[in-house]
Amino acid sequence: MKNAKNTICLWYDGGAEEAARFYAKTFPDSSVEAVHRAPGDYPSGKQDDVLTVEFTVMGVHCLGLNGGPAFKQSEAFSFQVATQDQAETDRYWEAIIGNGGTASACGWCKDKWGLSWQITPVALTEAITDPDRAAAKRAFSAMMDMSKIDIAAIEAARRGLAK
Repeated sequence: MKNAKNTICLWYDGGAEEAARFYAKTFPDSSVEAVHRAPGDYPSGKQDDVLTVEFTVMGVHCLGLNGGPAFKQSEAFSFQVATQDQAETDRYWEAIIGNGGTASACGWCKDKWGLSWQITPVALTEAITDPDRAAAKRAFSAMMDMSKIDIAAIEAARRGLAK
């Protein structure tokens, strides 16, 4: 990652290494490449505290910065994970929620470090972009009532078999 021209930098309040290790064990094509520690004491920390962590999440290079409590994560940045089926959707959703995260609406959730995730089945994207605008609207309306996405309910709504 050292030669990357552009890297996503994510601000953490002391949990960058733990977060990176969680992402690496949860998502494919993810890893922790390096943990960089402070070479000396500094105003808000001590020598050998973890300063930054180089990691990859599903092929996306990131740098976790233990910057302290000054800034919080927000929905203005999220990882969107395209899932292939309900089992994959459930697995990622439960991994994030089950590790101290919180559920939100329309397939969104936050991990315990405050980072937002969109667990988005490909079937949902296909349904809400259906050229049949009435089918797309039904699928979209169904999604608006969901937290974790239920693919069967989305497909039923798309076909006009549900509200």
